[in-house]
Amino acid sequence: MEITLNGQRRDVPDDLTVARLLGLLELKPEHVAVEVNRDLVTRSRHEGATIAPGDEVEIVTLVGGGAPDPAAPEPPQLTIGGHSVRSRLFVGTGKYSSLELMRECLEASGTEVVTVAVRRERLFDREGRNILDFLDPKRYTILPNTAGCFNAEESLRTARLGRELLQGLGNPGADWVKLEVLADPRTLLPDPVATLEATRVLVAEGFHVLCYTSDDPIMARRLKEAGAATVMPAGSPIGSGQGVLNPNNIRIILEDLKRDDPNYPVIIDAGVGTASDVAIAMELGCDGVLLNTGIAGAADPLRMAHAMRLAVEAGRLAAGAGRIERKLYATASSPTQGLIAGRGA
Repeated sequence: MEITLNGQRRDVPDDLTVARLLGLLELKPEHVAVEVNRDLVTRSRHEGATIAPGDEVEIVTLVGGGAPDPAAPEPPQLTIGGHSVRSRLFVGTGKYSSLELMRECLEASGTEVVTVAVRRERLFDREGRNILDFLDPKRYTILPNTAGCFNAEESLRTARLGRELLQGLGNPGADWVKLEVLADPRTLLPDPVATLEATRVLVAEGFHVLCYTSDDPIMARRLKEAGAATVMPAGSPIGSGQGVLNPNNIRIILEDLKRDDPNYPVIIDAGVGTASDVAIAMELGCDGVLLNTGIAGAADPLRMAHAMRLAVEAGRLAAGAGRIERKLYATASSPTQGLIAGRGA
C-alpha cells in the first residue's frame, strides 16, 4: 500500500502498525514522536495503532536548535597548483615511534596533505609493512618530497620517481613535489642556486613545485618568478623547534609575493616546535604551516597533533580579526565614570 511519510509518497507493507513501521525504518521508539493523520500516537499506542492506505504519517526527532545561517560563508579553501584543501596544516610522516602512532596523529591533526620522503631503503619495516599500508591514498593527498638531496640532479631524479609512484596509486599528489635541495647536512639550509635551477626544470616538466627556501625575500621573489606554486620559507632550521625566528623577513616575503597576487600561497616550512609557533606563523598572514618534528618529537605526539590543528585555526582567525594596536601605556578596559571613590580617597 501507499502512504505519505514526512511529505513523501512511499510504498509500505499491508497490515502495518506504527511499531512495525518504526522497525522497518530502524528507528528507536524513544527517539521519535509520531503523528498519523495529524493525530499524535503516543508510545504506549504504537503496537495497536494501525496505518491504512493513504494515511499521512509524520515522524520527528530532536535536532540541534536553530538553523544554519545561509549567508555565513565557509572558510575559503587554500589552492596550490590546481589543488584545493581546507586544512592549512601539512604534516610529515617521519620520526614516529610506530606506523600506528603516525596514522593516529595524522588523523588528529586534521591534515589533508601528508609529506613523504622517496627512498630506496626502508621499503618495508621490520614487520614487513610499508608506510603506504598506513596512508589511505583516497583520504590524503600525498606530497612527495626531495628531502636529503644535496644537488639539483638528485632532487630532479627523486621528484620524477615520486611522480611515477603516486601515479600508480592514482593519488592527486602525483603532480606535486615538495622541493628541497640542501646545502649541507649540518644546517640543512637550502642551496639557493641549485633550488632555483631545479625549480625551473620541474616547472617545465609540469610539476607544481612547493619550494622550501630560506627566509630571504629576494630568493622568495626569484622562486615565484621561476614558477613555484608556493614558496615555503623556513621559520628556523629544520627540526630545531625554534619557531619563527625572523618574523620581519616573513612579513616582507608576504608583502612582496602577494602585492599583485593576494592569493599566492606562502607556507611556513620547518622549525616550529609547538602550537604557539604555528599560531604566530598564521597571525603573520601565512597561508599554512608544514611540520613534522613538532608533533612526532613531542612527549605526547597525539595531544600535540590536536594542539597544532587548533593553532592553525586560531592563528588564521586572529589574522583575519586584526589585533589591537600595541601601546606603551595602559588603557583601562573598565569605564572610569561613576567610580565609588575618587582617586586618592
